[in-house]
Amino acid sequence: MQHQTVLLEEAVTALAVKENGTYVDATFGRGGHSRAILSQLGPKGRLIAIDRDPDAIETARATLGLDPRCEVVHASFARWADVCEQLGLTGKIDGLLMDLGVSSPQLDDAERGFSFLRDGPLDMRMDPSQGESAATWLARVDEAELSRVLWEYGEERFSRKIARAIVRFREEHGPIERTSQLAALIDETVPRKEPGKHPATRSFQAIRIHINRELDEIRQALDGVPDALAPGGRLVVISFHSLEDRIVKRFMRSASKGPVLPRHLPVTGEQLGPMQLVSKPVRPSREEIQNNPRARSAVMRVAEKRRLAS
Repeated sequence: MQHQTVLLEEAVTALAVKENGTYVDATFGRGGHSRAILSQLGPKGRLIAIDRDPDAIETARATLGLDPRCEVVHASFARWADVCEQLGLTGKIDGLLMDLGVSSPQLDDAERGFSFLRDGPLDMRMDPSQGESAATWLARVDEAELSRVLWEYGEERFSRKIARAIVRFREEHGPIERTSQLAALIDETVPRKEPGKHPATRSFQAIRIHINRELDEIRQALDGVPDALAPGGRLVVISFHSLEDRIVKRFMRSASKGPVLPRHLPVTGEQLGPMQLVSKPVRPSREEIQNNPRARSAVMRVAEKRRLAS
């Protein structure tokens, strides 16, 4: 499937791009959002494009590397604030965009091991040069830990059955090294199927999230927002499942409310949180979902750093 950027116009509109502003696309992917941002920047505008996937970085350098307004950085989106600090941009970022989850090119490339629909090596790493693959982890993890990961990150109700089946298979036949092996084993193990959903969907999601520390990375990325954004700077986050969205929602709500104060105590501007919510959650239109079914679970949240009192 050709990659289609989800909520493209909505996200760039939410950033409220200023001609001479400085923006960060912390999850470049295949560059749909980055190109749209650049189209609205003037000669003095600046874009920092970040991704931890080497294939995405190769695309970024090939397509945007010659644009003097754009700097391409190979790093995890969790480190976006560190990247800005190294560039002397802390407190000067006018907009940060994070498009979470796995991209279509990653899913469609069997060699990356993200998809249960295509046979390939069981890898699942966003950056194949770092950390251990899904196959390596599955070859050593104990049943209890595997069950916990499947339940916690995949909300898989048959997590114990699946974990038991994987460990038993490993003991009798050796390590699981292919996506097709794992998908078939889960299919055989799950007693009741969800209509329209492959039985391995939740397990593959859970293993991918664990291997890439995705939820921890989101928390780390959000921690850097208040200090790195400029006053009035926008945070735009697109999530694709409830675990991601829950973290983003809680951060934005907490950062907008500030410290909990006793009831009836007057609240001054200094006691408000550093952020404020900009809009209600935005979801793809029916037309976008029809054109790109992978957009159906997307939700976008927007917050803004409070401006200093005059």
